[in-house]
Amino acid sequence: MTESALRLRTATLSHRKATRFHWQPGPDERRALAGVLGLQAIDLLDFRGEIRPEGREDFRLEGELVADVVQSCVISLAPVPARIEEPVLRRYVAHYAPPEGDEVEMPEDDSLEPLPGTLDLPEVAAEVLTLALPPYPRAKGVNLGEAVFSAPGVAPLRDRDLNPFAGLAGLVAKEAKDQAE
Repeated sequence: MTESALRLRTATLSHRKATRFHWQPGPDERRALAGVLGLQAIDLLDFRGEIRPEGREDFRLEGELVADVVQSCVISLAPVPARIEEPVLRRYVAHYAPPEGDEVEMPEDDSLEPLPGTLDLPEVAAEVLTLALPPYPRAKGVNLGEAVFSAPGVAPLRDRDLNPFAGLAGLVAKEAKDQAE
């Protein structure tokens, strides 16, 4: 698709039939998006679907985003490949009224959005990809380990000591020792 075909003016969308789209960015676009999202690489990005009229003024975008990305391990910074296959649903409503007030409930239907003047398909794809990325990628075999700190001469407190059953195990061991004596 051309650059202008990726940014669709909603006023020109058909109210009678679906508008199909397919975006597969080239290497330079993928590299730029990877930089924006803090990824090591985006090896594949494929966003396809259709925009259908829904009612007199509203539209429904349905599609699928498929991506092969490489993230950095949160512990070692080693490359962590991931495959993203995410369904996409956005319902653009002409007379959308966002909830107002100090405390509002989140709507159950999170696909509703106000109808924009222009639908930017690469922006939708970037948002979907951002939300679908694993939040804490880890390379295989990499563990965080255990940090142990204590003052000199004091036994350090370890993770196993914080187990709620650690005190019980100590009591059982003491009782067994007392019975043996």
